[in-house]
Parts: sequence; structure tokens; C-alpha cells
Amino acid sequence: MYQALYRKWRPRRFDDVCGQEHVTETLKRQVMSGKLSHAYLFTGTRGTGKTSCAKILAKVVNCENAIDGNPCNACFSCLGIDNGSIFDVTEMDAASNNGVDNVRALQDEAVYLPTSVKKRVYIVDEVHMMTSQAFNALLKILEEPPEHLMFILATTELHKVPATVLSRCQKFAFKRAVPADIVSRLEYIAGEEGFELTADASELLARLADGSFRDAISLLDQCSGSTYIDKPTVLRCIGLAENFEICDLLSDILLSDAAGVLQRLDRLYRDGKDVGSVLSQLSSLLRDILLLQLAPDGGTDLLSGSFGINDLRAFHSSAPMSFLLDALAAIQTVLVELDRSADRRIAAEICLLRLCDLPSGTGTVLPAEPKQDNPGAPFPTHVPEPDYAQKSGAGPEAEQPDPIIKTPDQAAPDTRRSWQQLLNILSKSMDSFQFGILEDANHSETVITGNTISIYAKSPFSMGQLDTNEIKEAIKSAAQNCWGGVFSVKVMAFSEDRSEKKSKLEQLSRFGNIKFE
Repeated sequence: MYQALYRKWRPRRFDDVCGQEHVTETLKRQVMSGKLSHAYLFTGTRGTGKTSCAKILAKVVNCENAIDGNPCNACFSCLGIDNGSIFDVTEMDAASNNGVDNVRALQDEAVYLPTSVKKRVYIVDEVHMMTSQAFNALLKILEEPPEHLMFILATTELHKVPATVLSRCQKFAFKRAVPADIVSRLEYIAGEEGFELTADASELLARLADGSFRDAISLLDQCSGSTYIDKPTVLRCIGLAENFEICDLLSDILLSDAAGVLQRLDRLYRDGKDVGSVLSQLSSLLRDILLLQLAPDGGTDLLSGSFGINDLRAFHSSAPMSFLLDALAAIQTVLVELDRSADRRIAAEICLLRLCDLPSGTGTVLPAEPKQDNPGAPFPTHVPEPDYAQKSGAGPEAEQPDPIIKTPDQAAPDTRRSWQQLLNILSKSMDSFQFGILEDANHSETVITGNTISIYAKSPFSMGQLDTNEIKEAIKSAAQNCWGGVFSVKVMAFSEDRSEKKSKLEQLSRFGNIKFE
């Protein structure tokens, strides 16, 4: 009968456990010295070796010929525990045996001496699923356990285990597996099973496993229909899109090409790609682009590794930080709700169409030069001529004095001082994340009036990031270095009414023959 690879290749000795040496070495020393605890708690993410180490520990404390802290896997006890014929070692799932009655039955049974081995061992998986009453009952036996009794508890959610239970156990935290260790394990298993596993395929499987040895081996098992396993085989068997397809999808989104986005998703869907996987891959691409923007020099170690550096840099200028943050938030929200959706495909399409509607271009507040519809014309053609005073009866073609436009509710922006000048200076000294918010018109706008620099934050998040003494002092220093004098910096909440008035003033302020008072 065929046995799943993750079960067939479950570690049988502490030395077989990958990436958890801080745990296995400590347990081996305790076994060799005889200084064993009556209760252990193993915590960590799925597939990192918690249950495997629990079974190995249960074997080695009962092994008749332990070798350097490892079970021999050949004696009566080891073989009996492996095949389940020794009932003194019990593995129970707290998800289905989480009631107080289950724990009380365990208490009644635990007082009896083991029949065929030295220690009675209870392995309780997913212990955080126990009820409060069950934990209280378990606590009683953990306080005063018999000499022959050992508990090994395992959980993926440590915060749900009561502190009273934690304080009576030796706690070991299992680390998330690193891709290099997973690749090494997969290549070993593939060699033993007679598969030809290419390097790019093993690296892809390691990334998809997200730190879980068990998930990686299960994915390898899923691709084992062919003895030759390369990257296209993995993509085809698991239902993932090629990297270039995800990059092309993002390009269509940034161009707001809604029709192109829907057509591309349709092709992926017809090729058997899961829409949830497509959104997850797109999320990974957006995250990698964001990390590379925030830390261009030292952020490569944080990348998922699914996309090449050149692919990420190609989006550096076309995908502003505000778009990346909003797009990531939108995708993560949809991924959470996707399984509850009546139609997964429609939910994915709506999500992608909303991404197309996000602002994806960077704007500049108070441009230094006027934007013209006709670059060859001496003045912008899209701004109406000013309404000249007619006191002298002269027409607009006659020479007139500069008009005075009064703005009683708002001071006029100082067009002699460009915000872009300050941004050029701040980009060299300010934190890149805060600078990205400061320069992005989707997050904030800035008006310079005399020696006052007013920053209008467009969201509570932007306000929290910009309304700090550190930011204000940096802007003051840049302004003093650029223009001289003493400046004040104010950070305020953005107002739509203020924005409408400001836009009209900006259009008029582009003409040199108009003055403001």
C-alpha cells in the first residue's frame, strides 16, 4: 500500500530533524544525562517537526539501547511505538478530545504503571484547542505527576495556552524552516525515491512551502507523477502562473487596462490556475517591489525570491508606494473572504478592477513650470485669460497694471519657492518611507506661503507619519539651507474645500503678471 512521502520520510531520530538543532541538541543532552522533565511544550508553525520530535522523545526515553541521545529504532520498545502496538505511549488530538471528560479519563488511566515500557507518555497535539475546564483538569495532574508519567504538548498558537500550564512545562520554540534546509531535504528525498528534481523546481517548492517541511514534501509528492520534475512541472501540477504572467498582469493594472486585466485573468483561469493563487502571487510581487523601494541596498534578504531583481526594478518608477500599500491591503482583504465568496472568479475580477482604479502615478504639488496643452505656445492654452479691470475703458489688448486678487479666507502660495526644490534636498536625508508619503500627492499636499510651509495630510495615517518634530525640523532645515531665513512648518488635516480653492489659485499663479495679496 502506498504511503504518503511526508509520512514515509518523517524523522525517526533527533539527528534526522532539519533546522531545529537548538531543540534536538538540548533534548539529546537531557536524555544522556537522565535529567528529563515530566512535561514539555513544543510550539511553532506547522510542519516544523513538533510532533516528530515528540514521537522521537517518547521512543528514546523508553529505548533499551539509546545511542548518543537517539533511539536505536530496533529494540522492542522502538518498534512497538512506531507501529502503535504499545499502548503506554498515546498520541491524542486536542481538537477532537478537548473536553474535561477526556482529560479526567486520562487522569484515571495515568496513575497506573506502564505495562511494557519504562514511561507512560501522552503526546497531546494542538493543545490550545482544549476548553478552560479541560485545562484546569490537566493542570492538576501536571502539578503532581507520577514518576512514570511524561506529557509532551504541542501547539501552533502558544498565546492560547494558559500561563499556569506554561509555567509547569519546559518550552521549546521550533523555528520556521529556511528555504535552504527545505531544498536540501527535498533533494535528498527525491534522490532516494528515484526522482530527478531540478534546482529551480526544488527552490520553487521550498518557497511555496512557506517554512514547512511537511508542506514541501507533500507538494513534492503531488508532482511525483513524473520522474523528471522541473519548474514547469511544479507550476502545472500545483496550478500556479509563470512569473512573467504575473508581471504582465501588474503592468496591465498600472496602465488601468481593465479589459486587458480581465482577459489575462480569463486565460489563466482557463489554463487551470486558481484565482486565489493568482492573487497570492500578485501580492508577493507587490510586496517584493515595496521592500526593494524601502531598502534598495539591504532589503534583498527579505524578498520572497519568487521574482527576479530585474523584474522588480522594472516597476520601481511606475508603481508608487501609495499604490503598492493600497493594492496589498485590497488583495489581502479579498484573500481572507475568497473562500466564503459565492463565486471566486467574480471576487477576483472585482479585486483586480479595483486595483486598476487606484491612482498609480506620482504627482507633484506646485509644479515649478506650468503644464501646457501646446508646448510651443507662449502661455498655457487651457487657462482662461484674467478679467482685466475696465476703469480706463481699455480692452484686454491694452497695457494694464497687474491685477490684485484678494483671498480673504486663504493666503496665496509663494510661487518663487518650489516644493520640488525641498523634495530634492529631503530625498537625500529623510527616511525613505516617510519621504514617500511626503512626496506623494495621494497622501499629502504642501503649500509654501512666505516663510510658512503648510503640509496637508490626507489621512490619519499620513498625519501620524508627518506630524512629528523630526519631520518638521528636517523640512525647516532644508528650507533654510535652500533659501535662507527662518521658516515654520505646520501639519494639518486635508480639506476638500481648501483643495478646490488652491487648484484655482495654482492655475492663475503660473502667470508672471498676476500678484496675490
